[in-house]
Amino acid sequence: MLCAKIDPSRVLMVLLFSFLLAPTVTGHSWVEQLINIAPNGTFIGEPGYPRGNVKRSDPGFGDPKMTYLLPPNTRPADSGISKSDKICKETQRSPKQTEGSPRLKANPGAAIALRFQENGHVTLPESQPGKPDNRGDVYVYGTTDPRPDDTLLSIHKVWNSDGTGGDRRGILLSRQNFDDGRCYQINDKPISKERQKKFAHKPNELMGADLWCQQDIALPKKVPTDKPYTLYWVWDWPTAPNVDSGLPKGKAEIYTTCMDVDIVKDRIFQNLNGGDGKKEYVKDQPLENAAIPSQIAELNNGLVIPDKSGGAGKSTFKTVARPSTKVSQNSQGLMPTGASRLSTAPSGSITAPPFSNTTAPFSSRRMSNSGTGTVPTVTQTMAQLDEADGKSQRDRNAPQSSSPRLPAVQRVRWFIVW
Repeated sequence: MLCAKIDPSRVLMVLLFSFLLAPTVTGHSWVEQLINIAPNGTFIGEPGYPRGNVKRSDPGFGDPKMTYLLPPNTRPADSGISKSDKICKETQRSPKQTEGSPRLKANPGAAIALRFQENGHVTLPESQPGKPDNRGDVYVYGTTDPRPDDTLLSIHKVWNSDGTGGDRRGILLSRQNFDDGRCYQINDKPISKERQKKFAHKPNELMGADLWCQQDIALPKKVPTDKPYTLYWVWDWPTAPNVDSGLPKGKAEIYTTCMDVDIVKDRIFQNLNGGDGKKEYVKDQPLENAAIPSQIAELNNGLVIPDKSGGAGKSTFKTVARPSTKVSQNSQGLMPTGASRLSTAPSGSITAPPFSNTTAPFSSRRMSNSGTGTVPTVTQTMAQLDEADGKSQRDRNAPQSSSPRLPAVQRVRWFIVW
């Protein structure tokens, strides 16, 4: 009788998409989808996609179609990242979309989720030693003035949340852990098995049985309408020195995705942006269609983007400490990710204010050293983060081509292991 209630076609569909879309051992990661977040934490509306997007279901798809690695594998071991290295992949240097992969449409101040697969980087940490416990930091930079020749070193760890960094054309919107504390791919390793139990969800056509990672941010409240707003996503994934015998000085490893959001004036999503007052995050909603409570809790007051003269208006960015109510299995199979104590939804519901700004950047190293049950107050600028980490701004801007700290050889065995 039980079998009679199961739709065979649906089972076949889920199995098929799980096979086609599941990450393989050769996979890397990039932003695959953007989507609006309602104040109750639910994904809403039609998704958007990066520039030059090639979906995994498209004929001829392969990781190289979407992966952009800096420094590239072809570069000598001691060359590092060059000042001329562009922040965007060649197919993403102009704001062009591919058929079937439109831009996300969103209002100023809207909260959005950038979704990506963990591809074993979280659930198979032993595959490549020397990587950060939090599986690296993911940054999002925003600008109304993108340029095809934008370089990584002129933006990454240069643009700050005040809009006063570098050439002042853009701002740092978010800094989070690659491991969001709950994402996983299906495998038989301890981290995956634990998360499959703790964060179970209904398989769907997009993710199959896996649960994708996400970085929940909010667009600036004062971003201009009727024009695109460009986002640069940067995954900083270095190898530490003296872990791999072949990499005594460690190495830099950075992946990026470039995308645009069409900022619209009309409230096409009437229940976004807290139009009727405060909203509450709905506890226990389906995980495959929901933002992460701890990241939603970090969305706060709005930043302003640089004005047309190149300056930046006064920033209203502020951060708050919040209690850690729960801890999640981390990518070492122990306590929470290298970010340390990432809180999940507390009992009951979380009051989420109207989204007007951005997720707060934070330092995984500082947090991992915290012995308290409270997440430390987040610092505002990259310089302050660096000071808290005991590093100089010059060190944080490394690696550069002249720096010996992170020679960037990409060994062939990386592709064999993964």
